[in-house]
Amino acid sequence: MTRVLVVEDDSQLVRALAINLQARWYGVHAAPDRATALRLAAARQPDVVLLDLGLPDMDGTDVIRALRDWTRVPILVLSARQASDEKVAALDAGADGYITKPFSMDELLARLRAAVRRTEAAPLAPETTLVKTEGFAIDLLAKKVHRDGRDVRLTPTEWHLLQILATNPGRLITQKDLLQEVWGVSQSNKTNYLRVYMAQLRRKLETDPAHPCYLITEPGMGYRFEG
Repeated sequence: MTRVLVVEDDSQLVRALAINLQARWYGVHAAPDRATALRLAAARQPDVVLLDLGLPDMDGTDVIRALRDWTRVPILVLSARQASDEKVAALDAGADGYITKPFSMDELLARLRAAVRRTEAAPLAPETTLVKTEGFAIDLLAKKVHRDGRDVRLTPTEWHLLQILATNPGRLITQKDLLQEVWGVSQSNKTNYLRVYMAQLRRKLETDPAHPCYLITEPGMGYRFEG
């Protein structure tokens, strides 16, 4: 049984989520605030966290950071906040997806299934856990990038993009596929997100970001990684 921790202070929404999830054989625990959420996350070890940003005792983005200090559990944000900077802040803090309220139960369930599939994916084969280029090395198991003998600090969103591209060397990954994988179905037309984050990755990894050797743009189509 997949265990879901719902962090939400709206009791009616919690009840609706619990009914729908339990009817589909999910185990559900609920927390109305930060303190309860962190305690249940440690005690129950959920498979997925559904998190509202507007909690009474702490902003949800801070809860994401607190969880990311010790767990990689998928975190899906459920929020009425629609501003792009709010979404970017949550994703940069470590959220795996952002669902804007009101949302359909079908979309939520699809996102839950996708999150669970990613965590249940088979481990990488030993020969694919280290991707080396002349400029930097990507340790896919440790989730680290090394350049010039030092660790390169990446945000969770930057890492997610790099991981997708680096595990598919030479293959064109479409804009739509990248957006859906990193930001979710509802953001599949937000190509500006990709431009911003790819530019950030190039500044951190490419010797000449204006003329990249590794993170290649295919205009109007998508991106590919050349190792």
